[in-house]
Amino acid sequence: MTPDFLASVTVEDLDNDPYPIYARMRREAPVAYVPCVDSWFVTTHADVSTVAEDVASFTAENGTSPAEVSFGTPAIIAVDGPVHHELRRSFDGKFRPREVDGYIEELVRPLAQNAIQSLKNRSDFDLMAEYFEPISVLSLGQVLGLGDIDADTLRRWFKGMNAGATNFERDPKKQSISDEVCAEIDEVVIPRMEKLRSDPDNSTMSHMLHSGRQPGDPRDIDFVLPSLKVAILGGMQEPGHGCGSVVVGVFEANQWQEIVANPELISRAVDEGMRWIAPIGTQFRVTKVDVAIGGVTIPAGAPVSALLSSANRDESVFTQPDDFDLHRDLNRVRGSQAAFGFGKHFCSGHAFARHQMRIALEVLVDNYPRLTLDSQRPARFKGWEFRAPTQLWAFPR
Repeated sequence: MTPDFLASVTVEDLDNDPYPIYARMRREAPVAYVPCVDSWFVTTHADVSTVAEDVASFTAENGTSPAEVSFGTPAIIAVDGPVHHELRRSFDGKFRPREVDGYIEELVRPLAQNAIQSLKNRSDFDLMAEYFEPISVLSLGQVLGLGDIDADTLRRWFKGMNAGATNFERDPKKQSISDEVCAEIDEVVIPRMEKLRSDPDNSTMSHMLHSGRQPGDPRDIDFVLPSLKVAILGGMQEPGHGCGSVVVGVFEANQWQEIVANPELISRAVDEGMRWIAPIGTQFRVTKVDVAIGGVTIPAGAPVSALLSSANRDESVFTQPDDFDLHRDLNRVRGSQAAFGFGKHFCSGHAFARHQMRIALEVLVDNYPRLTLDSQRPARFKGWEFRAPTQLWAFPR
């Protein structure tokens, strides 16, 4: 049964601002079916964690999620068991935290410095389009093995794939946009992967084919290609868009000068910003059996959206959760911030994303300590499955 207030919720409502809807759900209907996206929403921190971690009751495998429809199968976010383990292992060569520590500075900091130079002598600039997003897509492109692809193309790829991955309403126009971009990606990526099967290098694409395999026995391209698309989408979304949310949060809390005075606080700002506005909003599951959770029973075979973004605003876990607070000690709260997910599907690229965000913000703070945001063109957030400022105009001062 759908509560009356959810029956009238539209995709546009969710895209504009899902947080008031989630807050009301946590109070009145913590688990409920939402017709506009044909999915059960799970909203509390405890229940979201349960959905992600209870593999006996919930599965990532369904074959009909928007990501699978758009990218194909098997996609790492939509499989469990041995197939998930094999795909996860294919990423480990480049994204284990220890591996990331070894290359992240020399990869990201030059890109951030080049991006900041492009802003010099400007009276204003859009930090999303001209700074955070280019750093995000170019650094990911380099580590994937797509270092020759320009930032505008990579950003267009993200936007196209995003249209498909968020198409819970099955809009044919959105699906067409995604299908066209995915076909373009295939044309670029498949020939490179065919070469890498016999001539490996140290790129993520090569590791996806060879990591953990015997020499001469690479994985099939069709097996890893859907997960590569997932990596392109998520890896471009979390760091670049997360940085925008961090900056908005810091300014709303009047804490920019604290970061300028003590840049060591930037890592804490990154974690709090990811909690405040989770760049990736859900972990998608399907019930294996009838499941009693949150005071209701979800029937077997039902689509379930475990809302990471709502879990991060749960009043029972976080004090004044709608506020950005640089001094919030996330290590001391019950549970944890949920932006990178829970369970076996915890984001493979979490270390890469955190470091990339930290470096981009360090370079920004170092070069523009007197930065101010343009109050005449305020940041406007968009999206519920993927959420970020659509623009972030600033003055260097």
